[in-house]
Amino acid sequence: MKISVASDHAGFAAKTKIKKYLEDAGHTVADFGTYSEESCDYPDFAYLAATAVANGECDRGVVICGTGVGISIAANKVKGVRCALCTEETCAEFCRRHNDANVLAMGARIIPVEKMEKLIDIFLSTEFEGGRHERRVNKIKEIENK
Repeated sequence: MKISVASDHAGFAAKTKIKKYLEDAGHTVADFGTYSEESCDYPDFAYLAATAVANGECDRGVVICGTGVGISIAANKVKGVRCALCTEETCAEFCRRHNDANVLAMGARIIPVEKMEKLIDIFLSTEFEGGRHERRVNKIKEIENK
């Protein structure tokens, strides 16, 4: 699977470890920055990673900032992206199973990298159920197109 990753300065250290974790698991990783802990603006990097997912360049995305909140808001502004901020396993599972989320957001100041790895594993291995959930995702897409 090809995964886009991005972070701001607060998420840089975690993103670096997550990138290696994904590569070691056999995934191809497209790193959209940032590339240091120098202060920067998360919307710049969220946009790049989310756009890569929306246009099909990447299959899914992982974005990280201090809390995950700002970067998830920014990623969700990209048409075609359903970014879910997750802090625990149930959210990582059901954002895929019920919402067909294609980008996972996490907060480096909220959860340790080891837990991020678990959430990523669940996020990448869980399939969308479709059915009644597809109807709901289609309604989200309709809102997005208004």
